[in-house]
Amino acid sequence: MFGIIRPCRHRLSERLQASWMAHLCGLCLALRDEHGQLARTATNYDGLIISVLVEAQAAAGHTATGAGRRTAGPCPLRGMRTASVARGEGARLAAAVSLALASVKIRDHVEDQDGVFARRPVAAGARAVTRRWDRKSSGSASVVGFDTSVLLDAAARQGELERELPTGGSVLLVTEPTETATAAAFAHTAVLAGRPGNEAPLAEAGRLFGRLAHLLDAAEDQEADAAAGAWNPLAATGTDRAEAERLCRDAVHGIRLALRDVELADRALVHILLAHETERAVERVFGRPGHAACRVGHEPGTAPATDQPHGHAPHGHPQLDPTGSNPYQSPPRHDPGQAPPQGPGAPVPPWVPQGPGFTPPGAPPPNRRNLLAGCAAWALMGCTCQLLCCEHNHPFSGERREGFCARNECCDCGDCCDSCQCCGENAQCCNDCGCCDGCDCGCDC
Repeated sequence: MFGIIRPCRHRLSERLQASWMAHLCGLCLALRDEHGQLARTATNYDGLIISVLVEAQAAAGHTATGAGRRTAGPCPLRGMRTASVARGEGARLAAAVSLALASVKIRDHVEDQDGVFARRPVAAGARAVTRRWDRKSSGSASVVGFDTSVLLDAAARQGELERELPTGGSVLLVTEPTETATAAAFAHTAVLAGRPGNEAPLAEAGRLFGRLAHLLDAAEDQEADAAAGAWNPLAATGTDRAEAERLCRDAVHGIRLALRDVELADRALVHILLAHETERAVERVFGRPGHAACRVGHEPGTAPATDQPHGHAPHGHPQLDPTGSNPYQSPPRHDPGQAPPQGPGAPVPPWVPQGPGFTPPGAPPPNRRNLLAGCAAWALMGCTCQLLCCEHNHPFSGERREGFCARNECCDCGDCCDSCQCCGENAQCCNDCGCCDGCDCGCDC
């Protein structure tokens, strides 16, 4: 999966997380149904925005009544669970666009002789795949009235621009084909949703999104391209990272302005993805002071975790205990003559050990498996991705645990409790769009 939009489940409300996954799985299954199993490798985060935009512009009761959704069968990446997934013209258009973009991406790797694509047999096979995907995406898109030639023509024009670009030329000359392609895809969602008035602002949002994606990709690959001697738009045009970051942040601001003119039945997920996650993508690539990894497991109202010694927060400031106690005071010790609190509702004393893997005194021991049964359960859970992706019972001890990704904070999702910047710019914004739908981040909206 590739793309600049990578929302973390800890930043989405339960409803928005379910909607995001419905579009992601819907895109994957649409690729399979329309183009075969191999095409599922073209699933990408940015492509599903097309499906999100079509649904967001649909009638107000579209998702509330379950229209545009179907129940998909068990999948290993969902821990062998069923799920409600997106279907219809939005998913089909997203699949066609994603397949065309994946074809372009593979063709670029072949031309640049990146990695294994430098080997002739691999390059020949990759070219055959791209030709097949070009035909498939064109046929699928024509069913929903979209002409993928605008995407393929843009890719061809991209190569010509790179070869003929004058030294010191503007980097925006290089991003123009990508901007044109994404503008056309975004605008066509208004056609499918029957909202002709949205075509112009969505085309503008798509144009800026294409610019942002191209620049972020160039900034991410700049060091690797320099080491490999590959062509990079920032290096070729002499654009420094500060200027690239300025262009990216201007694009994010422009996307937000364009979205204000788009008439949507449900604005929440669109706003999160295009107004907030785009900014986080810029922060992920260029960095920002104090940008930290996601505080997985941080609950509202509790003190955030810190890597500093007990009782202190970063920069030498005392970390306040959530109960309001003195941070410099030692924790109370258990009096041997005092019986600890008993009963299910009794508070847990501070001297009692807690945390994952600890069994309280008197609690029934977890169900444990012997070596053979545990290995069998481990193999089954590993093959169905439950150990990686899902909350599960430990195959040996039976303890309830989060998946590997959640425990090791694989997602670099920033500070989950950042306040909503739209509220700072326009307090009414979040009330109108519901971007903080169900969130517990404590932001003013």
